[in-house]
Amino acid sequence: MASHAANLWVLLGLGLAGIFLMTKRLKKTIKADFGAFIQKLELLPPPQPAPPKAPHPLTGLNFTVSDVFDIEGYVTGFGHPDWLRTHEPSTRTSPVVLALVEGGATCIGKTVVDELAYSIHGENKHYSTPTNPAAPARIPGGSSSGAAVAVAADFVDFSLGIDTLGGIRVPAAFCGVIGFRPSHGVISNTGIIPVSSSLDTVGLFAKDPSTLRRVGLVLLQLPFSVQRNPKQILLADDCFELLKIPKDRISQVVTNSTEKHFGRQVLKHENLEKYFSSKVPSLKEFYSQKINGDSKFSSLTLLANVAQILQRYEFKCTHGEWINSEKPVLDSAISAQINETLDMTDKEIEICKSIRTEMRLAVNNLLKDDGILVIPTTAYPPPKLGSKEIFSDDYQNRSFSLLSIASISGCCQVTLPLGYHDKCPVSVSFIARHGGDRFLLDTVQTVYSSLQEHADTVAKSKLSPNAVNQEHSAEVVKEKGNQAYKDKQWQKAIGFYTEAIKLSGNNATYYSNRAAAYLELGSFLQAEADCSKAISLDKKNVKAYLRRGTAREMLGYYKEAIEDFSYALVLEPTNKRAALSADRLRKVFQ
Repeated sequence: MASHAANLWVLLGLGLAGIFLMTKRLKKTIKADFGAFIQKLELLPPPQPAPPKAPHPLTGLNFTVSDVFDIEGYVTGFGHPDWLRTHEPSTRTSPVVLALVEGGATCIGKTVVDELAYSIHGENKHYSTPTNPAAPARIPGGSSSGAAVAVAADFVDFSLGIDTLGGIRVPAAFCGVIGFRPSHGVISNTGIIPVSSSLDTVGLFAKDPSTLRRVGLVLLQLPFSVQRNPKQILLADDCFELLKIPKDRISQVVTNSTEKHFGRQVLKHENLEKYFSSKVPSLKEFYSQKINGDSKFSSLTLLANVAQILQRYEFKCTHGEWINSEKPVLDSAISAQINETLDMTDKEIEICKSIRTEMRLAVNNLLKDDGILVIPTTAYPPPKLGSKEIFSDDYQNRSFSLLSIASISGCCQVTLPLGYHDKCPVSVSFIARHGGDRFLLDTVQTVYSSLQEHADTVAKSKLSPNAVNQEHSAEVVKEKGNQAYKDKQWQKAIGFYTEAIKLSGNNATYYSNRAAAYLELGSFLQAEADCSKAISLDKKNVKAYLRRGTAREMLGYYKEAIEDFSYALVLEPTNKRAALSADRLRKVFQ
């Protein structure tokens, strides 16, 4: 392994050392290591165990760590030369790093972070900004910029960073790699410089889902369990409205991939603004304290503001004394945030804790053990280097509205690349409940290849704006039908579903939902016909088989009904309704 790492750097040295690639377009030098590394070193794994014991699980992999992780004998630099100057070398290595080395991986260096790991932009004037391999003219994202770049440039198999308010997720999105923010508190933060203890999470970058899962299981120290498929995949429609690129560029990819693996019936739509408004009442209480009146902001905006205030408050509590004594030269934007007067009363601190508790409960109740929430990772494509766009209120509000969901709730989130749009990387994020890390990693492993295939297809296709608008309108009408159905207004529901079918006639869910309303009215022939159409469009639509089975039973087609219930059971072996219906009919008619 030592020779492997050495050979890597020898090859780089032979081909690139001392050579700077100049491009007129970028007007900047691109270093041989893309500016990712702050320190090169080598931590070797222990010898392999003797047979018949299995080899170490991470054998053959190499990695880097962001410069917030302690490594014995090295000063942890925290992205600033003044911090490096005023601190002693670490006396022990972070347990997280040790666990990976003992698991068979080789650590080959430390990577650049934003100043004091505070920003999400990835720019550092002291050590220079790492070059984004996926879009060299654009920022790499931060705070764990160098770690993301090291993976994107294929220098390492994976890398470690820290995610407070997007420190893993943003660089993963901007550099076109996979980023994993685990559930808060499931991985030890010992031996890591804190930014905001209630938000900080050790995170991980990887180039492929297999490596992500392999490393993730070592970090999480999870026992073996049977892989489960999601029973609901919720697209947060209001979050997709925040995107600055066409929303169908991402949502259509997820929809197509979900249909292929799990069937269209798994797809659901959610408005998080409304959901959090009703489930997280302490958000408004906090802002009534801070602005002395009722807030007119959306719940997502409030959440973004609370997250930033919390980060600033905890950062100052931890590092304020050092900043006041050393007076480090900081980026103006970071300095403005850190030095802003921020007085938090004990009551406001307690309300913040209540918000975190309510958010975790709200997301856990929404997703349960088998749900995935789908949101854009970032609203904007990666901004250009030196752009002032990153300081605009719109950029900040849209970005943190998305990033604060996992940060405040503490739930786990994976950022997945989906190719390019206008020469910039595109990504999507999957979120699972707190503690659902293995379920999330398993789901990513299942759908990743399909997501990449559909991303290529959607990127190459040219959907007309009219077609996109029709699909969106159909979804809106379907939701009205669902509400009418819940209100037991069967005929009204049928009208809405019929309108949705006229707008988008190849959607199995619309036919299946209309069949459910027909069943309530006793229109069994129409219900059977709608279910048959739904099944022709989506052969994994469990609800369509169940509803057709019910319609056929009521029409006296008992053999066919048994076949429908039995096939629904094949698709979903734990479905009690299918099992009971099939058994009941067999006992009576066979």
